[in-house]
Amino acid sequence: MENNIIQETLKNRGNNYGSFEDVAQVSQHLKGIVIHNENEDQLTDVQREALEMICVKLARISMGDPDYEDNWRDIAGYAILGGSLEKE
Repeated sequence: MENNIIQETLKNRGNNYGSFEDVAQVSQHLKGIVIHNENEDQLTDVQREALEMICVKLARISMGDPDYEDNWRDIAGYAILGGSLEKE
């Protein structure tokens, strides 16, 4: 029974985000462009993590349902966290 629940969850996630394999490929490509460059040493751990999560969300939007609002909200949240704007 638990396996059925997991399969149903994966199916639902796939409908919103696209296939895990496709999202992983796009996300890793974006991270390579955005994060892994000559300036990556200037990023704090928080900034790097925020950028990585934004790349994941962008990949999910591009490979899945672009109208799924949670991805867009998450990008806004990670941008605030990465810029330490939540302290202001």
